[in-house]
Amino acid sequence: MASTPIPRKILARQHEITADFLRLIDVHIADVAAGRVTEMLEIRDFADQLHIHPTHLSNTIKLTTGHSPCYYFEARIMDIARQQLTDSNRSVADIATGLTFDPSNFTKFFKRFAGCTPKQYREQVWAQQRAAKTETVTI
Repeated sequence: MASTPIPRKILARQHEITADFLRLIDVHIADVAAGRVTEMLEIRDFADQLHIHPTHLSNTIKLTTGHSPCYYFEARIMDIARQQLTDSNRSVADIATGLTFDPSNFTKFFKRFAGCTPKQYREQVWAQQRAAKTETVTI
């Protein structure tokens, strides 16, 4: 059975939706990290901002990237969480609250993606930093 080629105009729109979605995620996560927003948006909220149906957004992202919208959303949250965990002045609970998580749920979320708890991750980072300092001093 022969497949019908997808018109370029439709492909361009799909990539435009994907780029707009990724840009909205970056802005929203930056706002959450900076404390300007106290609630995490959901996929349907991003779809509303893009004036499209949530199912269409989800299908378009999956088609153009091979990943679900949640994949990118969760990856951005993990990037911010890892960055903030390197700051020794903030507790894990404070970071969790800042990212709109309950501390227990944040630990479960983090462990699912990183393979270790936030506290374990922080200790690993600190150990690497100490090792790097001693290497620098030794050399």
